[in-house]
Amino acid sequence: MAKTILIIEDDKSIQNILQEFLAANGYLIEVASDGVEGIEKFRGNNPDLILLDLMLPKVDGYAVCEIIRQESNVPIIMLTAKNDPASQMKGFKVLADDYITKPFSLPLVVCRIEAVLRRIDEKKGRIDGRDKLSYKKLTLYLDGQEVLVDGKEVILTVREYEILKLLMENPNKIFSRENLLCSIWGYEYYGDERILNTHICNIRKKLGEEYIETIRGRGYRLVKK
Repeated sequence: MAKTILIIEDDKSIQNILQEFLAANGYLIEVASDGVEGIEKFRGNNPDLILLDLMLPKVDGYAVCEIIRQESNVPIIMLTAKNDPASQMKGFKVLADDYITKPFSLPLVVCRIEAVLRRIDEKKGRIDGRDKLSYKKLTLYLDGQEVLVDGKEVILTVREYEILKLLMENPNKIFSRENLLCSIWGYEYYGDERILNTHICNIRKKLGEEYIETIRGRGYRLVKK
């Protein structure tokens, strides 16, 4: 079944280009031209992924992301002309899954969309007895983006899930920031490494316990049992 992508973008030319290119790649498309309409379209259409501009009329992209995150874990990829590290970090702090700066390559946008959707494609139709990783009160299922703490589900973004999964798969290994960035992002990362710190901070807050240990000068690992 074709996936539905909601494009929230006020620039009509960019909106039209994205709509035509993504439709040609087999996606169903919904569009919105401001933050308020974007929230309404999200609630009314239950999209599989959202492409979200930051500089929107009425409600900006950061606020739209925060509102959606209160209701859903739908993947959100931000599209913006703001390429400074502070703007990118703010995007990840409001729990966006990825961040693409303008001008962008349309094939690259498709690749990023496919990468995000691929990680969560098996989330629906869960059953017990699935392959999982367990650590203390923490359970991470490998066939979908689902994490439980003491039996209660914790909602993680795609990036947060992949970071936690990698650490749980290697409980005695210390990962440097560079190792984690390259392993999770899937390509050589040249941005601000503090973005990773933001993801680690978000994971810690959501899990409610100190599962990730910082090894000064070396990186991160799971807290020893």
